[in-house]
Amino acid sequence: MENADRQNDSAPIPSRGHGFPRRMRLVSSRQFDEVYLNGKKRLTGPFMAHALPNDLDHPRLGLSVPRLVGNAIRRNRIKRLLREAFRLMQSDLPQGYDLVITVRNHEPLSLAEYQSILSKTTRSLHLAWSRKQEKPASKKPREKDE
Repeated sequence: MENADRQNDSAPIPSRGHGFPRRMRLVSSRQFDEVYLNGKKRLTGPFMAHALPNDLDHPRLGLSVPRLVGNAIRRNRIKRLLREAFRLMQSDLPQGYDLVITVRNHEPLSLAEYQSILSKTTRSLHLAWSRKQEKPASKKPREKDE
């Protein structure tokens, strides 16, 4: 009888439009290393973000939250909030990037604050990659004035 009371058939079913499936995540250390070594980085507020273009039509997220940030409860709360911010904003973020966020020690912020920081950071990284692609591939060395 208790189980029947716990079940709530009228509970809303979550929308499938903003899921966070495995294909939206960076999961292997090789994927993280690739972004760290070849990506651009930006320090924005409570985290360092690294981004690297991928050949996919969607962004992917990887999180690194070291123990210096706090105990497991605090680290997990920050990770949940960052994943939720990414999940809700994934259609608004620049497409085709692998994004690794390394969290620095800070008090957990609200979801809206994480969304704002994530949006600013990804736009900044997208602009940096856009500028890099606009520059010619081969530069002529400057001649020294003697």
